[in-house]
Amino acid sequence: MKVTDSSLMEPSSCAGSGSEAMKLVDQARASANTVLRVLLDGSIFEVDKALLEDNCEYFQALFQSGMRECQQEEICLQVVSAHGFLVALRVIHGERPILNDDEIVKAVECAAFLQVKPLIKHLINIINSDNCFLMYHSAATYGLWQLFKSTALFIRDMHQDLKEDMRCLPEELINYVESLIPSTYVIVGTHSPTIELLQDFMRTVCYLDEDEKDWKVLTHLPLTASTTMAGVTVLNNKIYIVGGVYDINNKIVDSGYCYDATSDTWSTFSNPQQPRYNCTLVGHEGSLYALGGEYERITMSSVEKYNVSTDTWSFAANLPRPASAVACTKCMDRIFICLWKPKDATEIYEYLPESDEWIHVTTLIRHQSYGHCMVAHRDKLYVMRNGPSDDFLRCMMDCYNLTTGQWTAMQGQYENSKGALFTAVVRGDSVFTVNRRATVEYSIEDNKWKTKKEMTGFPRIGSKWAFLLRLPKKSKEPLGKPDLTKGQNSEVPSDLPTSSSVCY
Repeated sequence: MKVTDSSLMEPSSCAGSGSEAMKLVDQARASANTVLRVLLDGSIFEVDKALLEDNCEYFQALFQSGMRECQQEEICLQVVSAHGFLVALRVIHGERPILNDDEIVKAVECAAFLQVKPLIKHLINIINSDNCFLMYHSAATYGLWQLFKSTALFIRDMHQDLKEDMRCLPEELINYVESLIPSTYVIVGTHSPTIELLQDFMRTVCYLDEDEKDWKVLTHLPLTASTTMAGVTVLNNKIYIVGGVYDINNKIVDSGYCYDATSDTWSTFSNPQQPRYNCTLVGHEGSLYALGGEYERITMSSVEKYNVSTDTWSFAANLPRPASAVACTKCMDRIFICLWKPKDATEIYEYLPESDEWIHVTTLIRHQSYGHCMVAHRDKLYVMRNGPSDDFLRCMMDCYNLTTGQWTAMQGQYENSKGALFTAVVRGDSVFTVNRRATVEYSIEDNKWKTKKEMTGFPRIGSKWAFLLRLPKKSKEPLGKPDLTKGQNSEVPSDLPTSSSVCY
């Protein structure tokens, strides 16, 4: 087997003459000097040297070491299989292959020995209930600790479903999984600022106690925080709130708010440069993205990126068109949005952070198509939308497979008899849907969601946001019990809106 980079092609004989032809020859020679021949398992790979250096810590250290190998045009690897190296090259070139068991083991081996950063990331992104034990054991065997930790957390989150199968693992690996903190379902409702004398005890962030099948209070919102028409998301086990409003004129609260689940504390951070409300907030690789929204009743297409470590906002590529309350999800660590073209078209776009651009993925035509939300499971996007106008409260669902590029209609598989869907979140092979009357857990199966159990709904009006957090300490406080101090700290500002400006 031989893999050759396209830059090695010979210049065309009809390309020109004289100096122009010589330039092409020089370019080809210069290109050839950047190519490395990698020999392993009797196979030869011709690969761009710079590509290997940028993506593999092994080659980066080798080329910067000053040793004789730095100047060689050919290197023989003894510890990596040709199949594993080929998978690595595919991922480095932008592919996202779905791997079988044999490919997973060889890919883990290659990623561990060569420290191929994109391959490690890809392996983490394709962890699922079918391959998690193989991933976990292979990562432990080869010392690929980033994958080891990610897989262990996945298994911990699915402990109830996988505990019987876990017996195949060595005892020390089982003990490590059970030592980890599982993910918990957390929900944030719609609330406006208040003042201490009129403290609203319903202004809470709650978590789902799955043993008791009921919602419990995790923390109270700071007095000046607003989730009304806000963007809310989770990043690195912290809740972020941006763009909340108060007053009938939709005045924007002065700061964003952050809740750290680990320390159980609130803090503030700067608002976007462009004031906005009714925006969508999504977290990705250490940054927040505020998508679209409104300002002074004008819908916007602008997008801003917040660097958490530097507390700075910068503008990113605009949405394809102005939009507010955009349905958004992350699938295999990729950002996707739904844009609705009233009244019959649903468009899916992906944001590419590396090139800062939005690319059109697919369009779905459905009668009366506009929707609530979108969630992801494995390589599939599930788009929930209202039913036809004569049955508006019935939620219909369509599934888009990113690998095959095909839509599947799932009519009848999700019909919410308890009322319209407000929010949903996926954990492992389960999805939880939440509204005022019921919290329903579904198991995600081939082209259908099957009801697993039903619990108490979240009895609040308005929009809701559901997330997963790892909570070291869970409050046992019943939903709505008075508590004026929990979750408050000195970092929260004291300049409160007056009681007359509270928006309901």
